[in-house]
Amino acid sequence: MTGGGAPAALAMLRAAAARVEARMLLAFIAVTAALGAFAALAAEAREGDVSRIDRVVLLAFRAPGHLGVGIGPRWLLESARDITALGGFTVLTLISIFATAMLLAHGRRLQAAVFAVSVLAAQAASGVLKQFVDRPRPQLVPHLDLVYSMSFPSGHAMMTPVVYLTLAAILSAGERPLAAKVLLLGGAALVVVAVGISRIYLGVHWPTDVLGGWALGSAIALAASIGLLRAAPRPAAKAD
Repeated sequence: MTGGGAPAALAMLRAAAARVEARMLLAFIAVTAALGAFAALAAEAREGDVSRIDRVVLLAFRAPGHLGVGIGPRWLLESARDITALGGFTVLTLISIFATAMLLAHGRRLQAAVFAVSVLAAQAASGVLKQFVDRPRPQLVPHLDLVYSMSFPSGHAMMTPVVYLTLAAILSAGERPLAAKVLLLGGAALVVVAVGISRIYLGVHWPTDVLGGWALGSAIALAASIGLLRAAPRPAAKAD
């Protein structure tokens, strides 16, 4: 590289570093906001409050006059169960194990470690928070799926951002075209939203359970992304 090229390369590195710092700041603000929203929802749930909006939304997913029947055609119930399985413990465990193994196989040890720790921490937090908040499942409508634990936060809604959004962030980091990044992150977000809505449709969670799960799960996924961003190697400027 010529002498005149070194300052240009250094300027490019500084610009790249500035962009990284800006993204980290935005991510930090988003994590703080998500945690604040979760804390507010958790406080309300722990007090045993069920808002009018919770009831209205839950009833909106049931056929008028037939609380045991979901709205829409008969196949929609089966579709809701299929979608909700994408956020179930078994499916997410299999995806997490396979994704961690693939990252290790490609020599991406740091990313594998961050992803695995995020998933394990989120799963542990979900169990602890359910016991701490101790909110019963909705009894306003019959459940259309089996449940075994307390209601807040929704484990499905919480774990899907941690798994799908974190993986999408890892994969999109290696993609140069903007369209590919948008497709990965948008697809992951779509799965997260669909799984959360399916829990309300099946009558096993109040809407605020799902919102709380989304908030905390997204905060964990964003925190994992910040960790990966900070640990990413910085390209060094070439000598003259």
